[in-house]
Amino acid sequence: MTGPNPTDRGKLGTKRHVLTDGQGIPLSVVITSANTHDMKAAMSVLDNIVVKRPSSKINKEKQNLCLDKGYDFRETENSVIKKGYLPHIPHRGEQSITKGGNHHSKRRRWVVERTNSWHNRFRKLLVRYEKKIENYFALVCLGCCIITYRRIILG
Repeated sequence: MTGPNPTDRGKLGTKRHVLTDGQGIPLSVVITSANTHDMKAAMSVLDNIVVKRPSSKINKEKQNLCLDKGYDFRETENSVIKKGYLPHIPHRGEQSITKGGNHHSKRRRWVVERTNSWHNRFRKLLVRYEKKIENYFALVCLGCCIITYRRIILG
């Protein structure tokens, strides 16, 4: 599960695809090789959600799902809609923040970036030394459990 990282001179690496709630608590994590496109991992992240969301019969509103520009493909948007989410995906090639524009998408994305930063605080996750993907994935899941504990229990 390692591949040449296109931004790091072709060194082998991995990506963590994280789905969080509005408070930054991780709901799903998928590990892929660094050269795997984000679009290919989008549905596996949604399929691996640990906490099931409330049924749509009780809640008449669609649940919002904010994605970054890496997921801006018709197939991804159609799959997200089929799962019952309302996608918020900025289009590739557009500026994210314009003068006097809407800053809400930047604020939503900040929650996920903060969770990635929390993951990087764990030294075992910042640089991957584990050879087996199972060991690295177990450490990522342990990191998610610690983050959840700190956010819910400790405040």
